[in-house]
Amino acid sequence: MAGYDQIVGRADVAEAMMPDQVITEIIQTTPEDSVVLTRAKKVRLSAKKAKQPVLATLPEAYWVDGDTGLKQTTNVTWSGLSITAEELAVIVPIPNAVVDDSNVPLWEQVKPLLKEAIGKAVDRAALFGVNKPASWPAGIIPAAIAAGNVAKVGAFVSGTTGPTHDLASAFLTVAEKASAKGFAVNGFIARPGLNWRLRGLKDNQGQYLFGAATQGGNASLFGFNLDEARNGAWDAAVAEGIAIDWSKFVVGVRQDVTYDLFSEGVISDNTGKVVLNLMQQDSKALRVVMRVGFQTAVPRTRLDGGTFAYPAGVVTPAA
Repeated sequence: MAGYDQIVGRADVAEAMMPDQVITEIIQTTPEDSVVLTRAKKVRLSAKKAKQPVLATLPEAYWVDGDTGLKQTTNVTWSGLSITAEELAVIVPIPNAVVDDSNVPLWEQVKPLLKEAIGKAVDRAALFGVNKPASWPAGIIPAAIAAGNVAKVGAFVSGTTGPTHDLASAFLTVAEKASAKGFAVNGFIARPGLNWRLRGLKDNQGQYLFGAATQGGNASLFGFNLDEARNGAWDAAVAEGIAIDWSKFVVGVRQDVTYDLFSEGVISDNTGKVVLNLMQQDSKALRVVMRVGFQTAVPRTRLDGGTFAYPAGVVTPAA
């Protein structure tokens, strides 16, 4: 009689009797938050529309002529800036069989990705003006460029530091331009990976300009937070980074991100044609909704010279 190790098909039988291990962890990147939703001034809206008072004219003081001179009057006025909450939403359908046969909690995996998608849409609209609602102002980057607060990498050479130092000089230049109009730059936004490029910059003596300094666990530039927009919203062909006064940018939240799971109903296209019938096709659909507004408050300052000033500056890439 043949030995056990000589039985034909022994390995096949063993493999059939031993089920494969299923790793119940999905490999994916950590969902990134929205830079704008995280850093901009946040207010709660009790209605679809709200008004934010913005200083329109500044008071002036006058010298009094002699002991009996008349004191002059001055005016202070404010204008109402409207902020409108617009709706962001998306639906993700998954067949019941896929959920039942899966060894991972699919809905819990999808939720943070949907929140990231919401943040991406907000950042693209607020920073670049891409697909922005009509009620939102111009994107921060095109508005700052229109105001003249812009510097191109490679256009500014300081001493003999070489072309790699131009990047730091460009950030200093745009921060100065915004500050010169009376705004207090208190943060920076950058394309993904720029943090490491900045840390590699050296001076004439070969010393690192920024090193590995961090602020609250985040990268910093000139002592202020440097936020990299890593949710897919950033267009590196348009800008390298932004110097910004976050206090002048307002996010109005009418409704936080909400999730609703449906087991009945139909999903149709814009012509009314039914694309998916949840009950008939044994599926469920997760709907995510957020209602949010965005506005730029540009008050008059003592340094704006009566001309349009903007509380941000943009560093653009080299040609």
